[in-house]
Amino acid sequence: MLGRRRRLPAERRPPLDRDERIVAWAQAPGGLLVATNLGLWLPGGDRLGWARVHKAVWSGSDLVITSAEVVTSIDGYEVVADQAPVRYPLADPGDVPHQVRTRVTRSVAYTAHHPLPGAGGVRIAARRVPGADGLRWTVRYDAGTDRDDPVVREATDQLVAQARDAVET
Repeated sequence: MLGRRRRLPAERRPPLDRDERIVAWAQAPGGLLVATNLGLWLPGGDRLGWARVHKAVWSGSDLVITSAEVVTSIDGYEVVADQAPVRYPLADPGDVPHQVRTRVTRSVAYTAHHPLPGAGGVRIAARRVPGADGLRWTVRYDAGTDRDDPVVREATDQLVAQARDAVET
């Protein structure tokens, strides 16, 4: 039936938070992919918050998720790097690809790429985190950019401050 949501049997549900609700699910090798209002539960029992999903690609048969790992926290933002993409073949995807795309896209409040002094660049992003006030600011350096260079760090600090001023005021 169109418009009817498939119900996930209670014994197969992940350990949801009090205000968390399931919006879609699909069987994947090794377990379930369960999309909720707070994130994507992966086979194995870990939830990946929508703000931690850097990229999600649906091929028509496989959902490929690239998540962001925090490298370091700096005053006002986190430096993140991509983890290896993980492929989930889905024979019966249901609404999972649509929900993942919608929720990841909705989480992005700001994104811009900037060249940096010397070589390289940085992508600055602000993401909405369900259940949290404000925005979560991240920077992702281009490959080969020396994030430990004091000039790069100072330029990054200034770019993040400018972006925050533009978005949060």
